[in-house]
Amino acid sequence: MARRSIETAGGEFDVAAAGGVVVRPESLLRVRVAAVHRPKYMDWSLPKGKLEDGEGWLDAALREVEEETGLSCESLGELPPVRYVDREGRRKLVRYWLMHPVSGRFEPHDEVDELRWLTGREAAQLLTYDHDRELVRRGLSEVRRRRLRRSYPRT
Repeated sequence: MARRSIETAGGEFDVAAAGGVVVRPESLLRVRVAAVHRPKYMDWSLPKGKLEDGEGWLDAALREVEEETGLSCESLGELPPVRYVDREGRRKLVRYWLMHPVSGRFEPHDEVDELRWLTGREAAQLLTYDHDRELVRRGLSEVRRRRLRRSYPRT
């Protein structure tokens, strides 16, 4: 089967995906991040998924986060993209957004059977992939910086 290549400013990729670093502040400096367990892969990761035909990156990220976590979110800005070769040998580009939940509730389902709200330290220990750990580090740092400047939504 021939691969359909996706051209972006960052190069060519076989798979385009988008996701979120979903954060929930507890106090001025303490913030938790959502991590999901995917039974199909037996991993802990950030919510993400493939773009649908004609779908924009941010729209895909918001949709995928809601599908996997049950949380409707708003974007707080884009984080650095991740590029890697997936389990099937495909070149994958995933763009991530820092997100804040505005409504919804997690319910386990076939794709994601557990969601945990983790501190940065807990996420560093639990997340399966290095690129997810780095995104969490960057996302939490950005939220703390914004909260100290009081430009982050209060909950």
